[in-house]
Amino acid sequence: MKAGEGSARPTVRVSEIPVPAVSEGELLVQMKACGLCGTDLEKLRGEYTAALPVLGHEAVGVVAKVGGSVKGIKEGDRVFPHHHVSCGSCYFCERGSETMCDRYRTSNLDPGGFSEYFRVPVWNVSHGGVLKIPSGVGFEEASLVEPVACCMRALDRCGVMQDDSVLVVGAGPVGMAHALLVASMKANVIISDVSEDRLRFAEERRAGVVLNAGKLDIPRETRERTQGRGADLAIAASGSKGAIIQALKSVRKGGKVCIFGVPPKGSMLEYDISDPYNTEVSIISSYGASDSDTARAIKLLASHKVDLGSLITHRFPIDEFERAVDAATAGKALKVVITP
Repeated sequence: MKAGEGSARPTVRVSEIPVPAVSEGELLVQMKACGLCGTDLEKLRGEYTAALPVLGHEAVGVVAKVGGSVKGIKEGDRVFPHHHVSCGSCYFCERGSETMCDRYRTSNLDPGGFSEYFRVPVWNVSHGGVLKIPSGVGFEEASLVEPVACCMRALDRCGVMQDDSVLVVGAGPVGMAHALLVASMKANVIISDVSEDRLRFAEERRAGVVLNAGKLDIPRETRERTQGRGADLAIAASGSKGAIIQALKSVRKGGKVCIFGVPPKGSMLEYDISDPYNTEVSIISSYGASDSDTARAIKLLASHKVDLGSLITHRFPIDEFERAVDAATAGKALKVVITP
């Protein structure tokens, strides 16, 4: 079978590898769509901070083979398999920190979502990590389940309220997802970026007040639009140091800053920590999503109340995996999806 691989940008390639064997309690899934995430690009650059740098985790498809003892799932089912699954019963899981579970990052799709077939390990299958896709949701739209679930989890952790002013720093795929979700919660959205292409896309989607961070003082502009206070919540949807500092400088006294974008390995922030102390600013990070978060994301996508599918701008077959990486890296595409 074909699989998109690479451990660094010069070695991105499509290889012919064997179809994974399926053992007791496992599933073999034929990939139908897999989103190319910013973390995939970080892994290719060697910048990702977490373990298990497997490429392709926003994958959906059709069950091609079912290992013995699997119940409730059959061949032909349309599924979203979560790449990381928590145990559900440890200290962290019982306190709502499922993505901090010691087991959460210990399993993954094999060999990853950018392959014609992938194996879902027994841990994921047996711990509720495989969810069926409703008939009204297409495969490309379903490939958004994981990133949308991550955004929903972050917004839950931050406690967004109606009429809040929310600054989203970064108009990339997850920044735009945040903006659309926040707008659906009847909060007021401000979104900033330096990319003209992404700013134009945000304007076309009417995601909120769109500000060019390359030309404007975003903290000042944010305060001008919030009666001098600053944003109630600022989401750093980019992992760059500049995005995080911009968020910190734009939030009101007593407000919240969410670190959502993944900072590259070794990032060090030069910021006067006395400032958030004196202004009671809460800094909240959000990592990943649990199976309950993905279940909520599937339900939201099935409702079609938020046009998240419009975030997909480019599609490439596996044969053109290198072109897909180039398009995502260049910033001309918003959300890139790989298909068989």
